[in-house]
Formats: sequence, C-alpha cells, structure tokens
Amino acid sequence: MIISTDALQPSTKGDEERLQEAGFRWGERGTHTSRTIMLDELRAVLACCRPDAGRSNYLSAIQEDNCLAKRTSATRKLSSQRLSELYALDAQVPLFRVMRRFWYSDCNGQGILALLLALARDPLLRVTALPVLRMRLGEELARQQMTDALKRAVGSRLSESTLDKVVRNAASSWTQSGHLKGRNRKVRQSVTPTPATTTFALLLGYLAGTRGVALFETLWAQVLDTPPSELINLTMDARRLGFLDMSQSGGVIDVTFSRLLAPDERR
Repeated sequence: MIISTDALQPSTKGDEERLQEAGFRWGERGTHTSRTIMLDELRAVLACCRPDAGRSNYLSAIQEDNCLAKRTSATRKLSSQRLSELYALDAQVPLFRVMRRFWYSDCNGQGILALLLALARDPLLRVTALPVLRMRLGEELARQQMTDALKRAVGSRLSESTLDKVVRNAASSWTQSGHLKGRNRKVRQSVTPTPATTTFALLLGYLAGTRGVALFETLWAQVLDTPPSELINLTMDARRLGFLDMSQSGGVIDVTFSRLLAPDERR
C-alpha cells in the first residue's frame, strides 16, 4: 500500500483558517513531547460527563471533581491542558463533536477514534504515522526509523533527549490504539475498523480537501489497516447507519457528510 503524506498541508491562509476552525492543528511542537494519547484519561473524562457536555463541564470534571484522580491541582490543570491540546474537549470544534458522537456507540473503536483525532491535532504524532503504517504485520518497531522521521520534520528544534521521549510516547500511543503490541518489544499488529471509525477517517480526509475515491487512500484511511475496496464496503454500512451519504456511478464515488456537519461547516 502506498502511504500518502498529504495529511495536512495548508497552502493558503484561507485553508489554514478553515482547518483550524475544523479542529486541525500543526506547528513545530506537539503534546507528545510530554504525553501519549492518554486514552484511559479520555475515557474517564467522557464517562464522567454527559454526552452533550460543554467545554466548561469537561474542565470542571477534571479540575474540580478530579475524575482523573490526580493528587494536586497543578497536575489536574496540566492534564486538562494536555487533553485539550489532543482532543479540544469542545463541541464547538467539529472534529471533537463528531468523534464524541461515535465514542459512546462504538466502544470497540474508541482507541482508533482517539488516535485519529490526536493525529489531526498533534503534528509530532502525525510524523510518526508513516514509520508505523509501513511496518509489516509481526515486524518489530525500529525506533530509529521513527527518530529519523522526526529529525527530518523538526530539524534541530528538539534535543536528542526530547526526541527520545517523543518516540517513547508515540510508540505507547500506537500501542494504545492497537497498531502495536508489547511492552518493551513492540510488534506491529492489525486493527479492525468499524463503520464509525471509517466514517471519521473519511471525514478527516474530506475536511482536509480530499474528494472521491482518493478519500480511501489518505493517511487517515490508512490508519484503518484495511484495503480501499473493503473500506468502501464499510462506507456502505455507514451509509445504511445514517452516518454519511455515498453514491457510486461509473467508477466514480462521491461521499458527503451532511448528517455530521452543519451547513456553514459543509461550505
């Protein structure tokens, strides 16, 4: 499978603003200098709050109700900051709102949903995607390949010790999502997508500007470890479930998301 690297490269100021409004983030640094995707913490926060909670509810659950069982107010505040960096925790941000819609109904897909959103919001984690997705099933992770990819992306902006920490955190994140297994020796394994995770991956590509059959070949789609032909079948299931709209004619595929996006977001 050819790995696409055009995950998120705004070419104009308008594109940059549109992607930011949708919930994408980019830059020279990322949350993985200090944390992983924090899957257990995200689960705890979303379990403590109503499915329609607002940002203030999430922050209150972490900082005041201490749903993450942190010892000090400082660590509670820091946890809320890191989770906000990775996931926004704000229903006004389309990517978080859509992810949250699927979160409660697709427990088996939570790890992939979290990873997809974190990839959209943490540029350092995004850099580590290609070394992982290129691995063969059963192959052991070569941490140096991940380090080299990060060095090419950030140059000398991060120290060797920070790069090493990013690699460790990223390897843990890909383990939490199910793409790797093992504690010290991490081995590639395949994940199993669902109609919900497929819809979210396609939406990420759609908002980033991809259309048609190319949606099934973006970086987001490749996170699902499934050939495009099988993803198309899952997309048909997603259409039947009311997640998206899809039409096929003469080999041309059109996928839209009017059921998930508000009119101004679709524009």
